Amino acid sequence: MSFNKYKGYSLRNRVFFGFLFVCLLSVAASSLVPYYVLRNNSLEQSKIDMQVKTNAVMRFLDYAVSQKLIGTEDLPNVLGNKIYEIADINQHAIIIYDLKGNYLLSSTEQNQVDQKKIPINIVNKILSTDTRVDITGYDKAKDATRTSSYLILKNNALEPIAIVYIPLYHDESAYFDVLHKYVKYILLVDIFLILFSIWISWVTSNNLAKTITKFSDMITRITLFENELRPIRYYKNDELNALARAYNRMILQIQDQKERLRFKASEEAWREMAKQVAHEVKNPLTPMKLTIQNFERKFDPEDPNIRERVAQMSKTMVDQIDLIATVASAFSEFAKLPEKNNEVINLNAEVEDILRVFNDESIFLHTNKNNIMINMDRIYLSRIITNLVTNAKQAQSDDRKLIINVDVEQHQRRVMISVQDNGIGIPENMYERIFEPNFTSKNSGMGLGLSMVRKMVEDYKGEISVKSEVGKGSTFIITLPTNL
Repeated sequence: MSFNKYKGYSLRNRVFFGFLFVCLLSVAASSLVPYYVLRNNSLEQSKIDMQVKTNAVMRFLDYAVSQKLIGTEDLPNVLGNKIYEIADINQHAIIIYDLKGNYLLSSTEQNQVDQKKIPINIVNKILSTDTRVDITGYDKAKDATRTSSYLILKNNALEPIAIVYIPLYHDESAYFDVLHKYVKYILLVDIFLILFSIWISWVTSNNLAKTITKFSDMITRITLFENELRPIRYYKNDELNALARAYNRMILQIQDQKERLRFKASEEAWREMAKQVAHEVKNPLTPMKLTIQNFERKFDPEDPNIRERVAQMSKTMVDQIDLIATVASAFSEFAKLPEKNNEVINLNAEVEDILRVFNDESIFLHTNKNNIMINMDRIYLSRIITNLVTNAKQAQSDDRKLIINVDVEQHQRRVMISVQDNGIGIPENMYERIFEPNFTSKNSGMGLGLSMVRKMVEDYKGEISVKSEVGKGSTFIITLPTNL
Protein backbone atom coordinates (compact mmCIF):
# COMPACT_ATOMS: atom_id res chain seq x y z
CA MET A 1 0.00 0.00 0.00
CA SER A 2 1.32 3.41 -1.01
CA PHE A 3 0.97 6.38 1.37
CA ASN A 4 2.44 9.01 -0.95
CA LYS A 5 -1.00 10.15 -2.02
CA TYR A 6 -1.87 11.29 1.51
CA LYS A 7 -0.99 14.75 2.71
CA GLY A 8 1.35 14.81 5.68
CA TYR A 9 2.07 11.62 7.58
CA SER A 10 -0.05 8.53 7.10
CA LEU A 11 -1.97 7.03 10.00
CA ARG A 12 0.43 4.09 10.09
CA ASN A 13 3.46 6.40 10.40
CA ARG A 14 1.75 8.55 13.03
CA VAL A 15 0.94 5.49 15.14
CA PHE A 16 4.44 4.10 14.60
CA PHE A 17 6.30 7.27 15.57
CA GLY A 18 3.87 8.07 18.40
CA PHE A 19 4.23 4.64 19.96
CA LEU A 20 7.99 4.71 19.43
CA PHE A 21 8.25 8.17 21.03
CA VAL A 22 6.39 6.98 24.13
CA CYS A 23 8.65 3.92 24.38
CA LEU A 24 11.82 5.98 23.97
CA LEU A 25 10.57 8.49 26.53
CA SER A 26 9.91 5.67 28.99
CA VAL A 27 13.36 4.18 28.37
CA ALA A 28 15.03 7.56 28.86
CA ALA A 29 13.09 8.29 32.05
CA SER A 30 13.74 4.85 33.54
CA SER A 31 17.47 5.22 32.77
CA LEU A 32 18.20 8.85 33.65
CA VAL A 33 16.32 9.02 36.95
CA PRO A 34 18.25 6.12 38.57
CA TYR A 35 21.47 7.51 37.07
CA TYR A 36 21.03 10.89 38.77
CA VAL A 37 19.95 9.24 42.02
CA LEU A 38 23.06 7.03 42.07
CA ARG A 39 25.32 9.92 41.07
CA ASN A 40 23.99 12.18 43.83
CA ASN A 41 24.25 9.32 46.28
CA SER A 42 27.91 8.80 45.32
CA LEU A 43 28.71 12.49 45.80
CA GLU A 44 26.89 12.51 49.12
CA GLN A 45 28.80 9.42 50.27
CA SER A 46 32.06 11.13 49.32
CA LYS A 47 31.15 14.13 51.48
CA ILE A 48 30.18 11.86 54.39
CA ASP A 49 33.52 10.04 54.18
CA MET A 50 35.40 13.36 54.28
CA GLN A 51 33.32 14.41 57.24
CA VAL A 52 34.22 11.18 59.07
CA LYS A 53 37.92 11.66 58.36
CA THR A 54 38.05 15.28 59.52
CA ASN A 55 35.95 14.51 62.58
CA ALA A 56 38.39 11.74 63.58
CA VAL A 57 41.34 14.12 63.29
CA MET A 58 39.53 16.80 65.34
CA ARG A 59 38.65 14.32 68.09
CA PHE A 60 42.34 13.51 68.56
CA LEU A 61 43.27 17.20 68.57
CA ASP A 62 40.42 18.12 70.96
CA TYR A 63 41.57 15.40 73.32
CA ALA A 64 45.17 16.61 73.18
CA VAL A 65 44.25 20.21 74.11
CA SER A 66 41.60 19.35 76.67
CA GLN A 67 44.00 18.35 79.47
CA LYS A 68 44.32 21.91 80.65
CA LEU A 69 43.32 25.40 79.65
CA ILE A 70 45.64 26.60 76.92
CA GLY A 71 45.89 29.44 74.40
CA THR A 72 47.18 29.82 70.88
CA GLU A 73 50.77 30.42 72.05
CA ASP A 74 50.78 27.07 73.94
CA LEU A 75 49.95 24.94 70.90
CA PRO A 76 53.55 24.36 69.66
CA ASN A 77 54.46 22.92 73.06
CA VAL A 78 51.25 20.94 73.62
CA LEU A 79 50.98 19.49 70.10
CA GLY A 80 54.65 19.53 69.13
CA ASN A 81 54.99 15.74 69.31
CA LYS A 82 51.32 14.73 69.38
CA ILE A 83 50.63 16.12 65.93
CA TYR A 84 52.90 13.52 64.31
CA GLU A 85 51.17 10.70 66.11
CA ILE A 86 47.69 12.00 65.19
CA ALA A 87 48.68 12.45 61.53
CA ASP A 88 50.17 8.96 61.40
CA ILE A 89 47.09 7.35 62.90
CA ASN A 90 44.67 9.11 60.55
CA GLN A 91 46.97 9.01 57.51
CA HIS A 92 46.45 12.74 56.86
CA ALA A 93 48.70 15.75 56.91
CA ILE A 94 47.77 18.32 59.59
CA ILE A 95 48.73 22.01 59.49
CA ILE A 96 47.77 24.42 62.27
CA TYR A 97 47.50 28.24 61.89
CA ASP A 98 46.72 30.93 64.43
CA LEU A 99 43.46 32.86 64.26
CA LYS A 100 45.03 35.38 61.87
CA GLY A 101 46.05 32.69 59.40
CA ASN A 102 49.76 32.56 60.27
CA TYR A 103 51.60 29.23 60.26
CA LEU A 104 52.20 27.64 63.69
CA LEU A 105 53.12 23.96 63.24
CA SER A 106 52.42 20.92 61.05
CA SER A 107 52.90 17.16 60.81
CA THR A 108 55.38 17.69 57.99
CA GLU A 109 58.55 19.68 57.66
CA GLN A 110 57.92 23.41 57.53
CA ASN A 111 59.73 23.76 54.22
CA GLN A 112 57.31 21.25 52.67
CA VAL A 113 54.29 23.35 53.57
CA ASP A 114 53.18 25.27 50.50
CA GLN A 115 50.73 27.55 52.27
CA LYS A 116 52.50 29.55 55.02
CA LYS A 117 49.52 31.88 55.50
CA ILE A 118 45.81 31.43 54.93
CA PRO A 119 44.28 34.16 52.72
CA ILE A 120 42.36 36.70 54.77
CA ASN A 121 39.10 36.09 52.96
CA ILE A 122 39.25 32.41 53.87
CA VAL A 123 40.13 33.28 57.47
CA ASN A 124 37.11 35.57 57.74
CA LYS A 125 34.90 32.87 56.27
CA ILE A 126 36.24 30.27 58.73
CA LEU A 127 35.80 32.49 61.75
CA SER A 128 32.30 33.54 60.72
CA THR A 129 30.98 29.99 60.74
CA ASP A 130 31.17 27.19 63.24
CA THR A 131 31.28 24.43 60.64
CA ARG A 132 33.91 23.00 58.36
CA VAL A 133 34.88 25.04 55.32
CA ASP A 134 35.86 23.00 52.25
CA ILE A 135 37.65 24.46 49.26
CA THR A 136 38.18 22.14 46.34
CA GLY A 137 41.13 22.64 44.02
CA TYR A 138 43.58 20.80 41.84
CA ASP A 139 47.09 19.89 43.01
CA LYS A 140 49.37 19.88 39.98
CA ALA A 141 52.25 18.36 41.90
CA LYS A 142 50.25 15.27 42.81
CA ASP A 143 47.96 15.46 39.76
CA ALA A 144 44.89 14.93 41.96
CA THR A 145 41.85 16.71 43.25
CA ARG A 146 42.45 18.24 46.66
CA THR A 147 39.82 19.29 49.17
CA SER A 148 41.18 21.79 51.66
CA SER A 149 39.21 21.42 54.89
CA TYR A 150 39.48 24.22 57.48
CA LEU A 151 38.16 23.74 61.00
CA ILE A 152 38.26 25.78 64.27
CA LEU A 153 40.22 24.20 67.14
CA LYS A 154 38.87 25.13 70.59
CA ASN A 155 40.29 24.69 74.08
CA ASN A 156 38.44 23.10 76.98
CA ALA A 157 36.72 26.46 77.59
CA LEU A 158 35.35 26.25 74.03
CA GLU A 159 37.39 29.27 73.00
CA PRO A 160 38.81 29.33 69.45
CA ILE A 161 42.58 29.03 69.66
CA ALA A 162 43.65 27.95 66.14
CA ILE A 163 42.64 27.03 62.58
CA VAL A 164 43.26 23.40 61.56
CA TYR A 165 43.97 22.75 57.89
CA ILE A 166 43.61 19.17 56.59
CA PRO A 167 44.38 18.62 52.88
CA LEU A 168 42.34 15.63 51.68
CA TYR A 169 43.33 13.76 48.56
CA HIS A 170 40.58 11.33 47.66
CA ASP A 171 39.74 9.41 44.51
CA GLU A 172 36.05 9.84 43.74
CA SER A 173 36.18 7.14 41.08
CA ALA A 174 35.78 4.56 43.81
CA TYR A 175 32.43 6.09 44.66
CA PHE A 176 31.36 5.97 41.00
CA ASP A 177 32.24 2.33 40.36
CA VAL A 178 28.68 1.22 41.00
CA LEU A 179 27.41 4.08 38.85
CA HIS A 180 29.70 3.12 35.98
CA LYS A 181 28.59 -0.50 36.15
CA TYR A 182 24.99 0.65 36.15
CA VAL A 183 25.59 2.83 33.07
CA LYS A 184 27.28 -0.06 31.26
CA TYR A 185 24.41 -2.47 31.88
CA ILE A 186 21.65 0.06 31.39
CA LEU A 187 23.06 0.98 27.95
CA LEU A 188 22.82 -2.65 26.87
CA VAL A 189 19.29 -2.91 28.24
CA ASP A 190 18.32 0.41 26.59
CA ILE A 191 19.62 -0.72 23.19
CA PHE A 192 17.59 -3.89 23.47
CA LEU A 193 14.50 -1.95 24.58
CA ILE A 194 14.87 0.56 21.74
CA LEU A 195 15.16 -2.21 19.13
CA PHE A 196 12.21 -4.00 20.69
CA SER A 197 10.23 -0.73 20.73
CA ILE A 198 10.94 -0.16 17.04
CA TRP A 199 9.81 -3.71 16.23
CA ILE A 200 6.65 -3.65 18.34
CA SER A 201 5.78 -0.14 17.05
CA TRP A 202 6.16 -1.28 13.46
CA VAL A 203 4.10 -4.44 14.01
CA THR A 204 1.33 -2.56 15.83
CA SER A 205 1.11 0.27 13.28
CA ASN A 206 1.28 -2.19 10.37
CA ASN A 207 -1.53 -4.35 11.77
CA LEU A 208 -3.66 -1.28 12.42
CA ALA A 209 -3.01 0.07 8.91
CA LYS A 210 -3.78 -3.31 7.31
CA THR A 211 -7.04 -3.61 9.23
CA ILE A 212 -8.14 -0.08 8.34
CA THR A 213 -7.10 -0.62 4.69
CA LYS A 214 -9.15 -3.82 4.62
CA PHE A 215 -12.17 -1.95 5.99
CA SER A 216 -11.59 0.86 3.49
CA ASP A 217 -11.38 -1.54 0.53
CA MET A 218 -14.59 -3.29 1.54
CA ILE A 219 -16.41 0.04 1.99
CA THR A 220 -15.07 1.29 -1.37
CA ARG A 221 -16.48 -1.77 -3.13
CA ILE A 222 -19.99 -0.99 -1.93
CA THR A 223 -22.18 -0.23 -4.95
CA LEU A 224 -25.80 -0.72 -5.78
CA PHE A 225 -24.72 -3.13 -8.51
CA GLU A 226 -22.67 -5.41 -6.24
CA ASN A 227 -24.42 -8.75 -6.05
CA GLU A 228 -22.99 -9.78 -2.70
CA LEU A 229 -21.89 -7.48 0.11
CA ARG A 230 -19.68 -9.41 2.50
CA PRO A 231 -19.70 -8.56 6.20
CA ILE A 232 -16.45 -7.79 8.02
CA ARG A 233 -15.23 -10.60 10.28
CA TYR A 234 -13.56 -8.84 13.18
CA TYR A 235 -13.56 -10.41 16.65
CA LYS A 236 -11.25 -8.17 18.69
CA ASN A 237 -12.99 -6.13 21.36
CA ASP A 238 -11.65 -2.67 20.51
CA GLU A 239 -12.69 0.54 18.74
CA LEU A 240 -12.42 -1.08 15.30
CA ASN A 241 -14.96 -3.67 16.41
CA ALA A 242 -17.53 -0.88 16.65
CA LEU A 243 -16.61 0.23 13.12
CA ALA A 244 -17.01 -3.35 11.84
CA ARG A 245 -20.42 -3.68 13.50
CA ALA A 246 -21.53 -0.35 12.02
CA TYR A 247 -20.38 -1.50 8.56
CA ASN A 248 -22.23 -4.82 8.91
CA ARG A 249 -25.41 -3.02 9.93
CA MET A 250 -24.99 -0.66 6.98
CA ILE A 251 -24.65 -3.46 4.40
CA LEU A 252 -27.78 -5.14 5.81
CA GLN A 253 -29.65 -1.87 5.30
CA ILE A 254 -28.19 -1.55 1.80
CA GLN A 255 -29.23 -5.10 0.93
CA ASP A 256 -32.72 -4.31 2.13
CA GLN A 257 -32.84 -1.08 0.13
CA LYS A 258 -31.49 -2.87 -2.93
CA GLU A 259 -34.27 -5.44 -2.71
CA ARG A 260 -36.84 -2.69 -2.41
CA LEU A 261 -35.32 -0.76 -5.33
CA ARG A 262 -35.10 -3.93 -7.42
CA PHE A 263 -38.73 -4.72 -6.74
CA LYS A 264 -39.77 -1.14 -7.46
CA ALA A 265 -37.67 -0.98 -10.63
CA SER A 266 -39.04 -4.33 -11.79
CA GLU A 267 -42.58 -3.22 -11.06
CA GLU A 268 -42.00 0.07 -12.88
CA ALA A 269 -40.39 -1.70 -15.83
CA TRP A 270 -43.27 -4.12 -16.22
CA ARG A 271 -45.74 -1.26 -15.87
CA GLU A 272 -43.99 0.61 -18.67
CA MET A 273 -43.78 -2.61 -20.67
CA ALA A 274 -47.50 -3.19 -20.24
CA LYS A 275 -48.26 0.38 -21.34
CA GLN A 276 -46.06 0.01 -24.40
CA VAL A 277 -47.52 -3.39 -25.33
CA ALA A 278 -51.04 -2.01 -24.91
CA HIS A 279 -50.12 0.99 -27.04
CA GLU A 280 -48.53 -1.09 -29.79
CA VAL A 281 -51.39 -3.62 -29.83
CA LYS A 282 -54.05 -0.91 -29.75
CA ASN A 283 -52.63 0.77 -32.86
CA PRO A 284 -53.51 -2.10 -35.29
CA LEU A 285 -56.79 -2.90 -33.50
CA THR A 286 -58.28 0.48 -34.37
CA PRO A 287 -57.97 0.09 -38.18
CA MET A 288 -59.19 -3.53 -37.84
CA LYS A 289 -62.31 -2.33 -36.04
CA LEU A 290 -62.96 0.43 -38.59
CA THR A 291 -62.47 -1.97 -41.49
CA ILE A 292 -65.02 -4.46 -40.12
CA GLN A 293 -67.53 -1.72 -39.27
CA ASN A 294 -67.17 -0.17 -42.71
CA PHE A 295 -67.49 -3.58 -44.41
CA GLU A 296 -70.61 -4.38 -42.36
CA ARG A 297 -72.20 -1.05 -43.20
CA LYS A 298 -71.58 -1.40 -46.91
CA PHE A 299 -72.13 -5.16 -47.17
CA ASP A 300 -74.38 -6.13 -50.09
CA PRO A 301 -74.73 -9.83 -50.98
CA GLU A 302 -75.81 -8.90 -54.51
CA ASP A 303 -72.74 -6.77 -55.13
CA PRO A 304 -70.74 -8.33 -58.00
CA ASN A 305 -67.47 -7.15 -56.36
CA ILE A 306 -68.30 -8.78 -53.04
CA ARG A 307 -65.53 -11.37 -53.36
CA GLU A 308 -62.98 -8.67 -54.11
CA ARG A 309 -64.15 -6.64 -51.11
CA VAL A 310 -63.95 -9.69 -48.82
CA ALA A 311 -60.42 -10.47 -50.05
CA GLN A 312 -59.34 -6.86 -49.48
CA MET A 313 -60.77 -6.89 -45.96
CA SER A 314 -59.10 -10.24 -45.22
CA LYS A 315 -55.73 -8.91 -46.40
CA THR A 316 -56.08 -5.83 -44.19
CA MET A 317 -56.97 -8.00 -41.19
CA VAL A 318 -54.06 -10.40 -41.81
CA ASP A 319 -51.60 -7.48 -42.13
CA GLN A 320 -52.75 -6.01 -38.82
CA ILE A 321 -52.60 -9.42 -37.13
CA ASP A 322 -49.03 -9.89 -38.45
CA LEU A 323 -48.15 -6.49 -37.00
CA ILE A 324 -49.50 -7.55 -33.59
CA ALA A 325 -47.45 -10.78 -33.81
CA THR A 326 -44.35 -8.72 -34.65
CA VAL A 327 -44.97 -6.51 -31.62
CA ALA A 328 -45.37 -9.55 -29.38
CA SER A 329 -42.16 -11.13 -30.71
CA ALA A 330 -40.19 -7.94 -30.24
CA PHE A 331 -41.26 -7.52 -26.63
CA SER A 332 -40.63 -11.18 -25.94
CA GLU A 333 -37.11 -10.79 -27.27
CA PHE A 334 -36.52 -7.76 -25.03
CA ALA A 335 -38.02 -9.32 -21.92
CA LYS A 336 -35.98 -12.49 -22.05
CA LEU A 337 -32.38 -12.41 -23.21
CA PRO A 338 -30.71 -15.78 -23.79
CA GLU A 339 -28.44 -17.28 -21.13
CA LYS A 340 -24.86 -16.06 -21.46
CA ASN A 341 -22.33 -18.56 -22.71
CA ASN A 342 -19.04 -16.76 -22.14
CA GLU A 343 -15.92 -17.79 -24.01
CA VAL A 344 -12.61 -16.19 -24.91
CA ILE A 345 -13.02 -14.75 -28.41
CA ASN A 346 -11.01 -12.56 -30.75
CA LEU A 347 -12.99 -9.32 -30.74
CA ASN A 348 -11.48 -8.12 -34.02
CA ALA A 349 -12.48 -11.27 -35.91
CA GLU A 350 -15.96 -11.45 -34.38
CA VAL A 351 -16.83 -7.82 -35.18
CA GLU A 352 -15.49 -8.26 -38.71
CA ASP A 353 -17.75 -11.32 -39.22
CA ILE A 354 -20.78 -9.43 -37.88
CA LEU A 355 -20.17 -6.46 -40.21
CA ARG A 356 -19.70 -8.77 -43.19
CA VAL A 357 -23.37 -9.77 -42.90
CA PHE A 358 -24.42 -6.19 -43.77
CA ASN A 359 -22.44 -6.41 -47.04
CA ASP A 360 -22.20 -2.64 -47.08
CA GLU A 361 -19.18 -0.82 -48.49
CA SER A 362 -19.96 2.26 -46.38
CA ILE A 363 -18.99 0.42 -43.16
CA PHE A 364 -15.32 0.58 -42.11
CA LEU A 365 -13.61 -1.30 -39.26
CA HIS A 366 -10.55 0.11 -37.38
CA THR A 367 -8.55 -1.48 -34.53
CA ASN A 368 -5.49 -0.41 -32.52
CA LYS A 369 -4.24 -4.01 -32.04
CA ASN A 370 -4.17 -7.08 -34.24
CA ASN A 371 -5.73 -9.37 -31.65
CA ILE A 372 -7.99 -8.09 -28.90
CA MET A 373 -9.19 -10.95 -26.71
CA ILE A 374 -12.30 -10.76 -24.52
CA ASN A 375 -14.35 -13.20 -22.45
CA MET A 376 -17.91 -12.70 -23.72
CA ASP A 377 -20.96 -14.36 -25.26
CA ARG A 378 -20.92 -14.29 -29.09
CA ILE A 379 -24.71 -13.79 -29.36
CA TYR A 380 -24.64 -10.84 -26.99
CA LEU A 381 -21.80 -9.23 -28.96
CA SER A 382 -23.64 -9.86 -32.24
CA ARG A 383 -26.84 -8.24 -30.97
CA ILE A 384 -24.98 -5.21 -29.63
CA ILE A 385 -23.06 -4.54 -32.86
CA THR A 386 -26.05 -5.34 -35.09
CA ASN A 387 -28.37 -2.95 -33.25
CA LEU A 388 -25.86 -0.09 -33.26
CA VAL A 389 -24.97 -0.49 -36.94
CA THR A 390 -28.66 -0.81 -37.88
CA ASN A 391 -29.44 2.40 -36.01
CA ALA A 392 -26.53 4.10 -37.78
CA LYS A 393 -27.84 2.99 -41.20
CA GLN A 394 -31.36 4.22 -40.35
CA ALA A 395 -29.90 7.64 -39.38
CA GLN A 396 -28.65 8.28 -42.95
CA SER A 397 -28.93 11.84 -44.13
CA ASP A 398 -30.38 12.72 -47.55
CA ASP A 399 -27.61 15.29 -48.09
CA ARG A 400 -24.59 12.95 -48.22
CA LYS A 401 -23.43 9.42 -48.63
CA LEU A 402 -23.54 7.36 -45.42
CA ILE A 403 -20.22 6.44 -43.77
CA ILE A 404 -20.09 4.24 -40.66
CA ASN A 405 -16.81 3.84 -38.74
CA VAL A 406 -16.57 0.99 -36.22
CA ASP A 407 -13.52 1.36 -33.94
CA VAL A 408 -12.31 -1.44 -31.65
CA GLU A 409 -9.54 -0.48 -29.20
CA GLN A 410 -7.93 -2.01 -26.13
CA HIS A 411 -6.56 0.09 -23.26
CA GLN A 412 -4.96 -2.07 -20.54
CA ARG A 413 -7.72 -4.40 -19.27
CA ARG A 414 -10.66 -2.63 -20.92
CA VAL A 415 -11.90 -2.52 -24.52
CA MET A 416 -13.76 0.29 -26.23
CA ILE A 417 -16.15 -0.20 -29.16
CA SER A 418 -17.44 2.91 -30.92
CA VAL A 419 -19.90 3.13 -33.81
CA GLN A 420 -19.77 6.49 -35.59
CA ASP A 421 -22.02 7.69 -38.42
CA ASN A 422 -22.41 10.92 -40.40
CA GLY A 423 -26.17 10.83 -40.29
CA ILE A 424 -28.81 13.26 -39.16
CA GLY A 425 -27.68 13.26 -35.49
CA ILE A 426 -29.65 13.24 -32.25
CA PRO A 427 -30.97 16.39 -30.56
CA GLU A 428 -29.38 17.01 -27.16
CA ASN A 429 -32.74 16.99 -25.40
CA MET A 430 -33.15 13.31 -26.38
CA TYR A 431 -29.89 12.11 -24.77
CA GLU A 432 -31.46 11.20 -21.44
CA ARG A 433 -34.37 9.28 -23.02
CA ILE A 434 -32.62 7.53 -25.88
CA PHE A 435 -32.05 4.32 -23.89
CA GLU A 436 -35.60 4.13 -22.49
CA PRO A 437 -37.53 0.97 -23.51
CA ASN A 438 -40.47 2.79 -25.13
CA PHE A 439 -38.63 5.71 -26.70
CA THR A 440 -37.89 6.04 -30.41
CA SER A 441 -37.13 9.00 -32.67
CA LYS A 442 -38.09 7.10 -35.84
CA ASN A 443 -41.51 6.82 -37.43
CA SER A 444 -41.41 3.03 -37.17
CA GLY A 445 -40.14 0.62 -34.51
CA MET A 446 -40.77 0.27 -30.83
CA GLY A 447 -37.61 1.77 -29.32
CA LEU A 448 -36.34 -1.51 -27.82
CA GLY A 449 -32.99 -1.87 -29.65
CA LEU A 450 -30.88 0.61 -27.68
CA SER A 451 -32.58 -0.33 -24.42
CA MET A 452 -31.66 -3.98 -25.03
CA VAL A 453 -28.10 -2.97 -25.95
CA ARG A 454 -27.71 -1.06 -22.68
CA LYS A 455 -29.03 -4.01 -20.69
CA MET A 456 -26.57 -6.41 -22.31
CA VAL A 457 -23.65 -3.99 -21.81
CA GLU A 458 -24.52 -3.48 -18.13
CA ASP A 459 -24.72 -7.28 -17.69
CA TYR A 460 -20.99 -7.28 -18.43
CA LYS A 461 -20.24 -4.40 -15.98
CA GLY A 462 -19.76 -2.08 -18.94
CA GLU A 463 -20.90 1.41 -19.87
CA ILE A 464 -22.53 2.90 -22.95
CA SER A 465 -22.68 6.58 -23.88
CA VAL A 466 -23.59 8.69 -26.90
CA LYS A 467 -22.18 11.85 -28.48
CA SER A 468 -24.06 13.55 -31.27
CA GLU A 469 -24.48 16.77 -33.18
CA VAL A 470 -27.54 17.47 -35.27
CA GLY A 471 -26.70 17.47 -38.96
CA LYS A 472 -23.23 15.93 -38.47
CA GLY A 473 -23.79 12.48 -36.99
CA SER A 474 -23.65 10.40 -33.83
CA THR A 475 -21.14 8.20 -31.99
CA PHE A 476 -22.11 5.40 -29.61
CA ILE A 477 -19.26 4.38 -27.29
CA ILE A 478 -19.22 1.11 -25.35
CA THR A 479 -16.59 0.33 -22.71
CA LEU A 480 -16.26 -3.27 -21.48
CA PRO A 481 -13.81 -5.13 -19.20
CA THR A 482 -11.85 -7.90 -20.93
CA ASN A 483 -12.68 -10.24 -17.97
CA LEU A 484 -9.42 -12.12 -18.59
